[in-house]
Amino acid sequence: MLPILPRRRPVTENPFTEHTLESAPDAARRPLERIQRGFGYIPSAAARMAASPQLLEGFQRANALFEAGTLDPPAREVVVMTVATRNSCRLCVALHSARLAALDADPDLVADLRARRPLGDARLEAVRVFTTEVLDRSGDVAQEALDAFFARGFTPRQALEVVLGVGTYTLSTLANRLTRAPVDAQLAARPTGAQEVSGGPCRAGAAS
Repeated sequence: MLPILPRRRPVTENPFTEHTLESAPDAARRPLERIQRGFGYIPSAAARMAASPQLLEGFQRANALFEAGTLDPPAREVVVMTVATRNSCRLCVALHSARLAALDADPDLVADLRARRPLGDARLEAVRVFTTEVLDRSGDVAQEALDAFFARGFTPRQALEVVLGVGTYTLSTLANRLTRAPVDAQLAARPTGAQEVSGGPCRAGAAS
């Protein structure tokens, strides 16, 4: 007879520590300091990512490269929001809704992105559709979607920058869901911060 193995108890405690500058691994302290200077505080997502300095630094570097590309800020935010809503990452959605508001984006645009609806702006809709194709088809984008992207004035270089954004925020959203990073109080207090994401909420919260 096979031995009877004891049942595993469900994990009820979050194993991912929310680090401070004092408790974080040495290699994570400089990235956390940069984040604190930028935000004025250390978001829970970054505090939990700090358990892996390589992950934290990798995300920061990839995001800096994405932001230094040739896509304009609204187009970049469409890429990020498309990834974030697909992966049900509430923190990313809250944070990047706020960034779109700071760019004076039309509130209807933000609402449509959050609900995963077609966008009224044809140029940004081409970005949303192309990003969705990259995600859903694992890069094997239909020629029609690629042609529609180029028809709106985007370039092959920018198509690859979309891939960079998808990779960067796939890393972020998956880490946030894994660590159960919550929406920070500073972000939840904003008008769009506490709203739900179409497609289902993150498990216990989420982050970016």
